[in-house]
Amino acid sequence: MIVAPSMLASDFSRLSDEIIRMDVAGADWIHLDVMDGHFVPNLSFGPPIIAAMRPFTDKPFDVHMMIDEPLRYLPDFRKAGADIISFHLESNSNPEKTIEKIRQLGAKPALAIKPGTPAEAVLPYLNSLFMVLVMTVEPGFSGQKFMADMLPKVSFLKKKRPDILVEVDGGINSQTARLAAHAGADICVAGTAVFSSPDAASVIRGLKRSASAGLE
Repeated sequence: MIVAPSMLASDFSRLSDEIIRMDVAGADWIHLDVMDGHFVPNLSFGPPIIAAMRPFTDKPFDVHMMIDEPLRYLPDFRKAGADIISFHLESNSNPEKTIEKIRQLGAKPALAIKPGTPAEAVLPYLNSLFMVLVMTVEPGFSGQKFMADMLPKVSFLKKKRPDILVEVDGGINSQTARLAAHAGADICVAGTAVFSSPDAASVIRGLKRSASAGLE
């Protein structure tokens, strides 16, 4: 299981320290939630903040764009250091054009879906994606309860394309990481569970152990 701590749950007054803490703790990726206050009812950060964080780790930046017009801003996020770029199928940008632009910029394209969007909606784009992000909470806020009824989407997508990476985001802890792994998830985005602990390394190791148990 790849563990990607979400910086949305970090201490924003100490972003450089928090990035380093996650790197040292064993994070595989760094998850960055970008929110515009329109697509979701919250604001977070944009390319300048991501660029400021980039020098403090070599880990892949997994950027989750929860914005109305992702296609318009892709060059800015790639320039800031995004390695994997997820955009929402429910956004206003054309999916094919957005996927192609991400590839042209040298990043890896991923498509995200909200809880209310069926997994079948991803099928027309599945073969051109690096990853699918299945939201296990309503996007926009950290600390929400895990929605276990989203896990059949993970299993469906893995059955349709076994080599696709599937990421789950929202409400991840040792118990839900096990459930996600059992369903076929490859990446867990963990926010509150990791950042609220004084021993982030122990939490990350625990998530990986739980995920391994879910595969037994």
